[in-house]
Amino acid sequence: MEEEKVKTDSFGSAFSRREFVGVAVAGTASTALAGLAEAQAVATASSPEHSAACSLVINGETKKLTLDTRVTLLDLLRDHLHMTGTKKGCDHGQCGACTVLVNGQRVNSCLSLAVMHDGDTVTTVEGLAQGNALHPVQAAFIERDGLQCGYCTPGQICSAVALLDEVKAGAPSYVTQRLSTIQPIELSDDEIRERMSGNICRCGAYAGIVAAVRAAHEGQRA
Repeated sequence: MEEEKVKTDSFGSAFSRREFVGVAVAGTASTALAGLAEAQAVATASSPEHSAACSLVINGETKKLTLDTRVTLLDLLRDHLHMTGTKKGCDHGQCGACTVLVNGQRVNSCLSLAVMHDGDTVTTVEGLAQGNALHPVQAAFIERDGLQCGYCTPGQICSAVALLDEVKAGAPSYVTQRLSTIQPIELSDDEIRERMSGNICRCGAYAGIVAAVRAAHEGQRA
């Protein structure tokens, strides 16, 4: 007796139950094999010949590590060293939540491979305070309500610290009106907004952030 046709593909061809089960089993097997191949590839990439030794000074402490060459600086900090102050936001370099300081410069740690920073000095939000004494930027963020949920705040603070150093060094931004090596840069609200534009606050605490950066700058000048 001819088997009952139970399935029809997009071209109108019918499958018997036996044929349908065979196709389903074959698909499951191919998916499993693909997953096994991927796992083997990861294991191969993580083998010693695909690793590299590097040494970084993180928050004043030297870390000598052997890492998979694909590990980002962000994942090194969070997953390997358990420094979870630095946040993983978009993981695409668009939100700034993962901002840290590398040799005093702002870096999106999610876009930077850890092994690229062999010999570099890295400062995270955990390394800004001196014991129980907050960094002036940290204190200003608290005093001026420069945060709401706080998730982006570590990146905002690290970015603001670098911003103040850039202004002190006379580095101009897109909105700087007067380019002079004699006159100091006036840190207006527009300057602050432009220089902090790489750090997104989903809560919208921008007014407090601008006020905090300005307060830290005025305290620095005093």
